[in-house]
Amino acid sequence: MGYGNYSHAAHAALVADRAHRSGAEVFRQDATHALMNPKGLKLRESRDNADHPNSLAIAFALDVTGSMGDIPQTLARRELPNFMKLMTDCGVADPQLMFMAIGDATSDQAPLQVGQFESTAELMDQWLTWSYLEGGGGGSGSESYELAFYVIAQHTDFDCMAKRNKRGYLFMTGDELPYPAVSRHQVEALIGEKLDEDIPIEEAIAAAAETCHLFFLIPDAQRRRACEPRWRELLGDHVICMESPDDACAVAAGIVALTEKAVPSLDGLAQVMGSHGMARERVNAVVHALEGYAAVLDPNAPRRVHTGATAPGTARSSWWKRLFG
Repeated sequence: MGYGNYSHAAHAALVADRAHRSGAEVFRQDATHALMNPKGLKLRESRDNADHPNSLAIAFALDVTGSMGDIPQTLARRELPNFMKLMTDCGVADPQLMFMAIGDATSDQAPLQVGQFESTAELMDQWLTWSYLEGGGGGSGSESYELAFYVIAQHTDFDCMAKRNKRGYLFMTGDELPYPAVSRHQVEALIGEKLDEDIPIEEAIAAAAETCHLFFLIPDAQRRRACEPRWRELLGDHVICMESPDDACAVAAGIVALTEKAVPSLDGLAQVMGSHGMARERVNAVVHALEGYAAVLDPNAPRRVHTGATAPGTARSSWWKRLFG
């Protein structure tokens, strides 16, 4: 729900305490944590409160299959406090974070795990490290990313949207293709809801984009080759190709700061990252990853046309209304 105050010092201390621990000591789950099990899921809520009167919902949907376990480990061991501090230094008020873990619903035991929105260092860290890093994946070249869009569309409620008409953020990490549709059979098995038919991923994205800015973060150049073209069809310039998985938090924080106009430009973001103590090479890598998206936000830049079948923010289709009204 997002109550309580964030302490960067407390968060940094949590992370520093793990410096010499193994990955298995940090992420100790060997199955889905009971509180992250989506069976019977109702709503994950991001709410305003006395501590956070202008809450901003930010969700991370982390691919936890075998090839993608590096990003959750990096967040838990080093980068999540830096994400929060960078947003604070940029002037982004009252972020509330939620973590989801994504696998392959055709083969994994835990293809969908869903946390809660939180504002304190301890609770953010708790949900992140409660994630079960199954390390699976079916070898099909696809993972069940579409389930995260479904959860955002159908099982979240944000005060930033309801009270201020301001969308939240979903940052999805991955290196594979999505499946072409949200399977009604998987939704029933995992969440317990019955759908009349499968939901094409384009429709799930359109519905999720009504309340969230959607981004797909590809870890590095080597892993972009197989999946980037399809994701660009779906999300256009909201596909961000990074130079290193270590840059995920800085890239995500930069996207929020730029979109919220907390910083005026990439140059302004680079200055904040530099004052934050980030190495010059890393600042340059983050700026390079964000150049395409920053150009979209620049009113003086040449207009770029979204090439996807369903642009983020498209009004909910009559098809989706037939299912949910």
